Amino acid sequence: MTATRLARLARREPQAALEHCDLCSAPIAPDHRHLLDLESRELMCACRACTLLFDRGAAGGGHYRLVPQRRVRLEETELTDEMWEGLRLPVDIAFFLHSSTGGRDMAFYPGPMGATECLLTVKLEILETLEPDVEALLVNRTLGARQHWIVPMDDCFRLVGVIRTHWKGLTGGKDVWQALSAFFAELDMKEGRS
Repeated sequence: MTATRLARLARREPQAALEHCDLCSAPIAPDHRHLLDLESRELMCACRACTLLFDRGAAGGGHYRLVPQRRVRLEETELTDEMWEGLRLPVDIAFFLHSSTGGRDMAFYPGPMGATECLLTVKLEILETLEPDVEALLVNRTLGARQHWIVPMDDCFRLVGVIRTHWKGLTGGKDVWQALSAFFAELDMKEGRS
């Protein structure tokens, strides 16, 4: 190979390693925004131009919603111990959202097989203040914690990914608990930034 051809290949490799916008295929940076496809409930990576396009409610005919970046740690407990016990969840982490397509509030808990929907037996008034489909109330009650967060849905997807990739055996193993601790520490660092 000639030096010129090697130089051209070297320039192309970093571009090939970049992520691409799921709408227009433009290269995007690792820190990018997401769209939620309301029909498939899948997240799509979005470049800056597509983010600006979908920053308006009418864009995409309501099929796609831009995931916001708001992260707020709530000081007051949204779920009392009695309400939490009434949910009968097998784990101490769950997220709650309002589905505009389903016309109802939904609850999910993350696990090694993904996110599992559970029957929501309580009315959470805070869900009325969140953007439907793309914002959630995230509750962490692990190891004595009582954390309540308003988070974008991509954080909930990321949380599920953390658990799925670090879970070992029946109880998860120490790696999953360290990864969860790091996840919530990162939320603390990102709080208030948008």
